[in-house]
Amino acid sequence: MKNRPEPGRISLVAALATIFGGILAWLFARWRRRRRLPARTLIVSPPKSTVVYGDGAVRSVQSAQIALSPEDLDRIWRPENLENLARTYWRFLTKATLGAIRVVYGEDERRVVLLVRPLTLLRFGAPEYLIESGHGKVTWHIRDGLLVARAGCNGSGLLSLDVLRQDRPPAGGGLATLHVEVEVANFYPSIAAGFSTFVYEITQSVIHVLVTHAFLRSLATLELAESKVGRLTVGEAPPASTNGAGPAADVPAPSAED
Repeated sequence: MKNRPEPGRISLVAALATIFGGILAWLFARWRRRRRLPARTLIVSPPKSTVVYGDGAVRSVQSAQIALSPEDLDRIWRPENLENLARTYWRFLTKATLGAIRVVYGEDERRVVLLVRPLTLLRFGAPEYLIESGHGKVTWHIRDGLLVARAGCNGSGLLSLDVLRQDRPPAGGGLATLHVEVEVANFYPSIAAGFSTFVYEITQSVIHVLVTHAFLRSLATLELAESKVGRLTVGEAPPASTNGAGPAADVPAPSAED
């Protein structure tokens, strides 16, 4: 009489098969969703995308190439969408942290807070916009916050979103490309100053890279959050360069929240 498999082993095999099937189903669903997106995103951040210098300053550059049809590129390549991209970035932070991190807006500042306003992780100045032919950039200068060491509370640090248009070859055919870059420069993390650079690198730095890459991938939907102010709306003829000396261009009334 042949030996029959033990019930426990059968259950284990069935459980493993179920888990494996679930993973395959998740991967297939993700593959199908990516196929339906109007654009494709390829992360092209350099291998050493975050550098900590000897004086404690940090520079981090995360970038992606977004391949899309020339028609979609023409449709979204409008001045107001630079402003909308800025708003999309802040809204993504809230979504990615399930609401734990929120962005509180003021006329000349932006606060990234943990749950409540007194816990201000980062405080930025008003956005500064640069609009050129085939190129757009928005920059926020870092003022202070719980995540900023004393050496960085002088406005010299910055966060920027940079978009470069790369049209398809003149011969025709193929997709157009947008190069999107998120840069943090001259940032002095309080975690590195209070603990060590190693602790910063395995905590805040890793989280920043993961969240930023997720944000860049999300741009494949080509869906941008709409600014409530619309300072760069077509028809207002914005100058080639505009800064946030007045009310921030992509923020609502003071103290409003995204």
